[in-house]
Parts: sequence; structure tokens; C-alpha cells
Amino acid sequence: MRRIPGQVYVPDARGRYRPYRSLWVREGRVAGLEPGAGRGEAILPGFHDAHVHIWKIGQLLTDLLDLREVDSLEALTGLLRERDRVLPPGAWLLGRGWNEARLGGVPNRAFLDSVVPGRPVLLTRTCAHIHALNSKALALAGIGPETPSPPGGEIRHEEGLLLERAYGLVERVLPRRTVEDYRRYILAGSRHLLARGITSALEAGADPLLLEAYRSLDQEGLLPLRVSVLAILRPDGEDTLYPLPALHRSERLVVAGVKLFADGGLSGASAAVSRPYREVGGQGVLRLKAEEIFELALPAHRKGFFVATHAIGDVAIREVLAAYARLYREEPRPLRHRIEHFGLPGPKELALARSLGIWVVPQPIFLKELRENFVRYLPEAFLPWCYNLRRMEEAGLSLAFSSDAPVVREVSPVQGALAASLPLTGRGLPLMRSLFYYTRPEASGLEALRLWPGQPADLVVFSENPFTHPEEARVVRVEVDGVAVFEG
Repeated sequence: MRRIPGQVYVPDARGRYRPYRSLWVREGRVAGLEPGAGRGEAILPGFHDAHVHIWKIGQLLTDLLDLREVDSLEALTGLLRERDRVLPPGAWLLGRGWNEARLGGVPNRAFLDSVVPGRPVLLTRTCAHIHALNSKALALAGIGPETPSPPGGEIRHEEGLLLERAYGLVERVLPRRTVEDYRRYILAGSRHLLARGITSALEAGADPLLLEAYRSLDQEGLLPLRVSVLAILRPDGEDTLYPLPALHRSERLVVAGVKLFADGGLSGASAAVSRPYREVGGQGVLRLKAEEIFELALPAHRKGFFVATHAIGDVAIREVLAAYARLYREEPRPLRHRIEHFGLPGPKELALARSLGIWVVPQPIFLKELRENFVRYLPEAFLPWCYNLRRMEEAGLSLAFSSDAPVVREVSPVQGALAASLPLTGRGLPLMRSLFYYTRPEASGLEALRLWPGQPADLVVFSENPFTHPEEARVVRVEVDGVAVFEG
């Protein structure tokens, strides 16, 4: 048995953290807690990111051009030309992370043609709901001025922009990823999360090949953290559905949920809203209505999968809630479905979400990193409701916090918890409450892990107390099953 001394903080069932002076670990599980105020390093339960794209983080760390820090079109020009010089002839130039509010403009077709005319270029916006292509890429995808926009998507040919499900038109001609590619990305992304104290996470959307990669890593004992994977039901640009996977549960991997998309992103003005956006106009893209959501979700619901639906705008949220209410009414099952993001709920939506008992999974870090976009595009009346986490808590919702990285640069739950105190209007949440919402793996179909006796010893060690010195607190060690998986 091993004793770990320090300032140990363990939350009770209501999220109130209690101090202990040491933690005892035996065979990878918590054997006991020694009451009293401790000294030295701060020890907390490992964090859970309830909505993150692990493989996409890894892809940005390894293969893609990361554009999230680029702050001007001039700087973007330099990066693209530098990458163009080192790529082999004919290879696609792929990048992700641009934000027009940060760049000072959209990298549209004319811009990309002037910078890199000789090879296909595809740059995905930071939200991953809008994609910029040059003429070469559009031609390879067979997209011309007369190409019709697919249902749930939009083609803006003159600008070289594809929104929502229109991305499927170009995805089919991109270089194919392999299982080995996905394995590399998963491991690189996992290391990135562990370094931030995250010991479990929900992979927010996987096609059959990515699922195969996760299963193979799990079977070989190579998954360094616990992962719940959402299986995508319908790929972009396709009417056919992926087959439902088999339900799966092991110590490190769970496949128990499926993913649907009801609208776009708020920061890029493609989420489905009831009032026109400022500056850009329009009311976003509604990808699915309640009837379609119900029909797509019903087979998964019957098979025992929880359904997690991306819904950000108020219009999309209402459609999803209506579909879930019908599911529970017509096919009663003890399943807790989820709404991902939940960016603009009004009072009626908050009340209905509470009455249905669903999980709601917002991203506090959006309030910091995407704040400029929200203020720029949202009608004034929406600002008090935009990711208003305090109103969600006061409505009695079941909350689980997340990052949605690599949509954002910052993955740290501590930084996310700090952002939760900075709403667009009104009052935010205190740090301790917010950090508790980053310790709810049960929202993702995983075991609740709080460092209670008998539970696996998944923990994060900080150099400073994150409750009193959050900006100085540095992750120095992370353990999963009582084994160090990160030391920094």
C-alpha cells in the first residue's frame, strides 16, 4: 500500500470538496483517506473532458497546419507559402483553426488562389463547421457554380466556402486516413490531455475506422486514459447511415453513445437561431428537425445507446428537446441522452431539459476564446443567454463541462473553470463549482471517479492549490489506476 501525502481534495456527491492530508492507494485503487488539512502539493481527482476531439488534437499536433494562433492574413500568407514549399507536388495543403475575427478577414477562394494557386488547399475554420477552399480544391471535389447545396449544408462557390454537410463533397476526395494514422493521432492527443490533468474524456464523434483504431489500442493495452467514444450515425454529405456498432465496455474504453448534429457553430454564425445574426445576416443552418432526429435516434435508443446531439442555437435546441421528449414518451428507457454545447437555451428550454433529466455539455472556455465572435455576431437580446452557465446550474440541469478542443487552444480544466466566471452578462460560476463539473465521467457512460475509497486511483497533482492560486497551479504528475502516466 502506498501513501500519497499532500493537500488532497475530494468532492462529495454534491460537489463540495473536502480536505484530507493523505491518500492511500492499493493495487491501483483508493484504499483510504486520512482526514485533516494537508501540506505540500495539491491532489485532486483526475479531470474529465466531456466533449473533446482527441484524434483531431493529435492530428493538429502531428500532420495539420495549426492556424489557431494566426492573427492576420499576412501572417497566414507566410505560413501557407512555407508549407507549400515543403509539400510534394500535388499534395493537399490542409490546415485548421482560422477565425476571421482574429485574422481580420476570411481566407476566401480569391485569397487562397493568390497565395497557393498550384495545389489544392483546404483550411477548416476553428469551429470545424466552415471550410475554405481554393479553386484547385473545388475543381477536384467537382464543385462548380451550379452545384446545388446538399440538405443541411451550404455551398458558397464564389467565396470558396463550404458550410455544414456540404463538407462531405470535398471529404470524399481527400487523402484517406488509415487505422494507423488514427492510432498516432489518438496517442498524441491523449498525451496532450494527460499533461493538463485529464484522465478521462469523451471522443465526440467517430467513424467506423476511428472506432477500429480505439478498439485495437484498447485490446493491446495502449490507451493511456479512459475514453468514451460517440459513434457518428450519418456522415456529412451522405444519405446512408453508418451501422450501429456493438456496445462495448472495458476498463479503458466505452462505446455506449451515438452522435448527431442539429446545427452549426455560434462563433461562425452557422448555429440555427431565431433572430438574424448581426453583420453577416442569416439565421444559421438547421441540419435536422425534430422528426428527423427522432427517426435517426430511435434505433440507437432501442439498442441501449445514449444519444448526444450537437445543438447550439435556440432553434436547434428546441428541435432536439422535442425529439428527446418523444423518445422518452414513446419508448421509455433508463437512458440519459445529452445535448452538446447548449449555447442559447431560453427559460422554456432550461425547464424542459431539467424535466427530461438529460445531460447538458457546454464549454466554459468558449466564453474566453470565442467571446469576440459572440459579441460581434449575436443580437443584443441573445447575449444574456449565451453559454450562461449560472442559469443552467440554477435551473437544476445535469452539467458536465468540456473544452471541444481543438476548436479552442486551451484544454486545461482549470483555465476553463476560470472562464466560467466570465459570462457575457450577469454572474458566472465560482471556480470550485466549475471544477466539479469537470469531474463527471458518468455523463459519458463511464464510471464516476472522485477518489472515493474503492474507486480507481485516477488523480492529478498540482504544484500549487488550484482553488486559491489557479494561475500558478501547474500539473506535475498524473496517475491512472495509481500508475504515473505524466510527470512534468
